[in-house]
Amino acid sequence: MQAQLTRTWPLGVALVWGMISAMPALALPPADDIPEEILRTAIITEARSPLTGEPLSAEDYAALVEDLRDPNIPRRVSSDLTQLIYLLQLRRLGRRILPMIIQ
Repeated sequence: MQAQLTRTWPLGVALVWGMISAMPALALPPADDIPEEILRTAIITEARSPLTGEPLSAEDYAALVEDLRDPNIPRRVSSDLTQLIYLLQLRRLGRRILPMIIQ
């Protein structure tokens, strides 16, 4: 029985491979699809703000990205958010000192 399976196994693989290779390619993109290589070289002239999502021109987008990347520009944070950050830091300190009481 084992010898018979060993002899027929390559035949089965060859049969399946023949059927697969004879099938037409179904995963090809449509003819009017623009290739990815061309899309990578396309110049983007319109963009959206990463903060608000509103449309921006390319010049405004570049200026916004430069402002966001510059670490020397002080960021404006609302007083409510500043107070919340302070309270969270105080809570973290309290957890280190009194881990059983503050949870």
